[in-house]
Amino acid sequence: MKEHIPNTITALNLVFGCFSMIDALQGNLTQASLWIGGAAVLDFFDGFVARMLKVGSELGKQLDSLADVVSFGVAPGMIFYAMSGQCFGEGFCINKFLPFLIPAFSAVRLAKFNIDTRQSDSFIGLPTPANAMFIASLPFIVQYDSLGLGWVIEHQFFLILFPLLSAYLLVAELPLLALKFKHFGWRGNEFRYLLILISILSVLFFQYLGVALAIVFYILLSVLQQMIQPKKI
Repeated sequence: MKEHIPNTITALNLVFGCFSMIDALQGNLTQASLWIGGAAVLDFFDGFVARMLKVGSELGKQLDSLADVVSFGVAPGMIFYAMSGQCFGEGFCINKFLPFLIPAFSAVRLAKFNIDTRQSDSFIGLPTPANAMFIASLPFIVQYDSLGLGWVIEHQFFLILFPLLSAYLLVAELPLLALKFKHFGWRGNEFRYLLILISILSVLFFQYLGVALAIVFYILLSVLQQMIQPKKI
């Protein structure tokens, strides 16, 4: 019986992604983003519970990837699609098609992760949950625009360029930090602890914008770590 508990949590993750897509299509973008946040919590706990109960399985691994495609690929893609609004210019409406790069490259990212033995203690390419959380923060930044940055997110250049950048980062041969601790000492975990501290401070000081900033700092810290402690990929 206990072997079904992690898979049930994973399936609920997928259901949250479906709820997010429904809200995105109905224009409820902040609610759609909250579903993604909930899916991210479930995505953490399914693996945690599987390890705690010692019931990890190949089925659970494959189900996890399928759920992530929905919750961290298709759902954020639909949010960005809804944010893209009307066509820019006349003729071919490229900005309405670009958001679908997000689910497509998220699927490629997850497929690569499943067969890539190099990603045991770090990631190569931006993890789909991190990409999804960045996108999920955007509707909140626009709605609660305390710093006057909403116009940046709604600008046509951002709406066109971001899906391209997102697609690239998802599959780039770029080593990124993973919050996988072999031990909890400082030595060897410096960048992990720094990332946690910066993320907490970003959210405390900048609220919803802090979520997006935390993802940006995550990438920058990973690049800095690679410069200081290079690893072959």
